[in-house]
Amino acid sequence: MQGLLIVDEDMDCRKQMAEMFIESGYNVIVTNSVESALSGILKKTAQVVLLGTKFDEFTAAELIPLLKQCNRRLTIILIAAGASLPLSRKLRSEGIFYHALKPVNAEDREEIRQAVRCAFDSLRPQLA
Repeated sequence: MQGLLIVDEDMDCRKQMAEMFIESGYNVIVTNSVESALSGILKKTAQVVLLGTKFDEFTAAELIPLLKQCNRRLTIILIAAGASLPLSRKLRSEGIFYHALKPVNAEDREEIRQAVRCAFDSLRPQLA
């Protein structure tokens, strides 16, 4: 089963993305808690993570290295309203798969849908 973890403090954004991916047939786990996110990754129920920029008292820049320590093969798609170029470079060096803007319209949602599809396609040889 394709496990997708959505971690974001924005409840509306989490709900919108969860509905979109449940309809697409993914096994979706939604949380705004770092503890729940780590649990899902350690239990290997999630292979791809849609990660917001801030939750609890952590930023994405602080959390990404920790998530990667828990599972090196984890694919992380960062969902951010905007990030400076230096921060984007730092996050890419930490191992994010893709950086997308928060979904505002149908075009944004389709971009995220395609990024998730590509993320799972890239994992397919590892999951087989």
